[in-house]
Parts: sequence; C-alpha cells; structure tokens
Amino acid sequence: MSPLDVQQLREATPGCQSGIVHFNHAGASLPSQATLDAIIEQLQHEARHGPMEAGEQGAVLVENARRAAGQLLNAPPSSIAFASSGSTAWSMAFQALGPWRPGERILVGRHEWGGNLASMELAVQAGARVEVIPCDATGAVCPVALEAMLDTKVKLIDLAWLPANGGLINPAQAIGEVARRHAIPYFIDAGQAVGQVPVDVQALQCDVLKSAGRKHLRGPRGTALLYVRPDFLAHLNPAQRDVFSAPWTADGFDLRNDARRFETSEASFALLAGLGNALQEINRLGIEQVWESVSQTSTRIRAALGQIPGISLHDLGSTHSGLIAFNLAGWDSFELKRRLGLKGINIGANGVAYTPLDMQARGLNSIARISVSPLNTDDDVEVLMKALGELND
Repeated sequence: MSPLDVQQLREATPGCQSGIVHFNHAGASLPSQATLDAIIEQLQHEARHGPMEAGEQGAVLVENARRAAGQLLNAPPSSIAFASSGSTAWSMAFQALGPWRPGERILVGRHEWGGNLASMELAVQAGARVEVIPCDATGAVCPVALEAMLDTKVKLIDLAWLPANGGLINPAQAIGEVARRHAIPYFIDAGQAVGQVPVDVQALQCDVLKSAGRKHLRGPRGTALLYVRPDFLAHLNPAQRDVFSAPWTADGFDLRNDARRFETSEASFALLAGLGNALQEINRLGIEQVWESVSQTSTRIRAALGQIPGISLHDLGSTHSGLIAFNLAGWDSFELKRRLGLKGINIGANGVAYTPLDMQARGLNSIARISVSPLNTDDDVEVLMKALGELND
C-alpha cells in the first residue's frame, strides 16, 4: 500500500486521530467512521420508526453483509451465517456434529484455541478423545503426521490456522487436502486469518470456518462469521432452534437448508450493518494489499525487536503472520501491556488458557503480543520501539 493509501485509511478511522498507537488488532482493531455511521444510522432508524418496524431495512443490511462475506471468502452467500462471537459460532457447529460416542476421535493442532477445547469437553464426557497432531520441525501442524493418525474413528479434524499466541501460519490447505481425501469433517478456526490473509474456502476444502468481526475485519464487537460448506450442511443438526432457523411449514418445523439454520430471529441489525460496512471496505481495499502491508510492517517490527536486549521472540513456522509474540526479560507480560498502555500504546497479552497445549509444550506462562494492521505506520513502529527500549533500561 502506498503512503497515500495508508494516510486515507487513517484519516477515515477515528482511533488513529486520538493519539493512541494501536498494535492490538488481533484483539480488536479500530473501526472506520463509516462503520460507526452504519451502526448509528440503523439505531436511529429503529428509534424513529420502532425497532421491530425497522426490521425490514435491517434485514436488507444483513443480506448485504452476507454477500460481502461471501465475496471475501469465495463462498456463496447462502453458506454464511452470523453469530455474536467466533467462539459461539464454532461451538454451535461443533455441537451440531453430535451425538458423540465412546472411542470417537477429534484431532487438533497443538496450537488449538482454548475456547474450542472447552467446547469439546461435552464430547469427551461422552467418551470421545481429543488427540494432538504432531508438529513438523518448524513447529507447524504436520500434514504427513496427520495422515498417519487417521482411521475410521476420526470424526473431526480441527485447525487453528493462525494461532493467537504467535506468528505461526499453519498449512491449512494441505490439511484440507488430507481431510478431503479421507472424507473426514474439517473445521478451521480462522479468527486471526479473516481480514489479515487471503481466505478461499474452496481452496482450503474446509467444511466449517469461523472468524470474529472485531479483529482484522475492523467490525464491531458482538459479531462473527460462520461458513458452512453447502454439501456438508446435512451433517449438522443444531440443538438451538427457533422460528427463524427452523420455520413452521405444512409438515412441521423444518431446518433451513442454508447456513441460516445457525441464526435466530433475534439479532442486532445495527451491529451487522457495521460489520457489513467493514466487509465492504476490505473488499474494496483488497485482501492481497492488506496482507502485503501487514507482512512488510511485521517484518520490520521483528527486525527491530531483535535489536533490543532482553527481547525473546516466540515465532513458529517458516512464514509468519502479523501476530508477534515476545517477552521482555524481567517483565510480566500483562504488566508490560499495562505500562505501555499508560504511554498510549496498545498491545495484547495472552496467558496459558488461550492456547494451553502449545503454551505448556513450550514452557510459556504468558506472552506479550504485537499485532499489525495496514493502519500502522513507520512512526507507530518507532514509538513502540522507543518505549520498549526505555522500559528495558
């Protein structure tokens, strides 16, 4: 992206005018003014005309968002559902795979998100087993090792594509090829991928993919995307149903034949209006441009961190995302986050619970995390490095 492109993005984003240096886009990024306006406009419409009466306009905005999400993921709009969070979306799809039986196996990467592992507990209580796919020499999930694990008891392969605790980019497409060859359901947690890297669900060959709206998409909190491959929909039987997801017909209550079987009649049209605007913005900008910008900036940050004594980087894999996990000697990660916040610099910090299998395997109690966006400039990087250098003195 050119300096002019970045300047225009920043001018359209109130958070960039506030004096804050924001490097916590993997937690939640900064929305544009247009996204805020879309939310407020729908709320005003509901206030003036009645919340229920404004539903017709709200439904149009939701379908606009669905089309924009489909464009971003290379998916038909009918394969997209909206949820209140990425964890909720993933859990609904996972529970819809049931019932689970003794001896069934769930294969996960070592970097699995803690919330997904928590959702698997009901399956474990029913007798299923969660097993970890070995890593290759770089620390990424190994497709060859995965294939060697497969048998008729494997009911699900689940992958955290870009884990929350570092810069790893797992080989999601290669894992998908293995899953498809053996006709095993394949879920992708793309919470840190959608809006940061190009995502093509056809190439990934996944059956389910989820992502939050608040992260790299720059949408509002309380929104998330759920993709379900149309041919896989018949394998999913959601426990949560209402008059929207399972409308009354002459033959009784029938589940919808598209991804909306995971939605309900009650949704925030205002938030989804904001998400729709954010999706349209990233489609106009181009995800390839976004990824190139993120990659360049994060490469500069990694190089600069390497020049600060006491900094240890925790990257895995051969290529790296815009999530940079590190520790500074003598500092607790959460205290480091707090102290930088007092200087007007936002970063993230993660404990063991977020990615417990990987954190324990690497002996990490916590990590500080810088996460990058096209909104970040060289000046932002300089401010961050200066502050880290001062704290290290």
